[in-house]
Amino acid sequence: MMLLHASSVARGEDAVLLLGPSGSGKSDLVLRLMQSGWSLVADDQVALRVEAGELRPDAPAPLAGLLEVRGLGLFGPFPRAAAPVLRLVARLLPRAGITRLPEPEAWSAEGVTLPAIRLHAFDASAPAKLALALDAALGRIAQPAGAFAKGMK
Repeated sequence: MMLLHASSVARGEDAVLLLGPSGSGKSDLVLRLMQSGWSLVADDQVALRVEAGELRPDAPAPLAGLLEVRGLGLFGPFPRAAAPVLRLVARLLPRAGITRLPEPEAWSAEGVTLPAIRLHAFDASAPAKLALALDAALGRIAQPAGAFAKGMK
């Protein structure tokens, strides 16, 4: 098992890992995604375990179901996604770290490699961009450059 300073959300059985330093917008993005039907997996700390060659994110017991809302405090417990599979990693960066047409990226842990994207969490479109990237990573929509298909399947 691996413990990361990160957050995770799920849409159905498919989870996304949000990586970034404190203040990068992880919890803020989780809150906005939850308002649009996504489920909380973990906030602030994510425990990753390998099961049948897939990474499964979860919250450490003391933080299970809790979400930190900056300026308001801790809220919860919220219902959590049950045993989702990690499908995509989003590196949360300042806007200057986001390129218009990025090259494919990957992220690896515990011997599992996943597609990765760079995202500015505070953009109004960040939840929609994350949903689009997840659909592309799952092969549900076509992407002309094939950014998520190259070496990820």
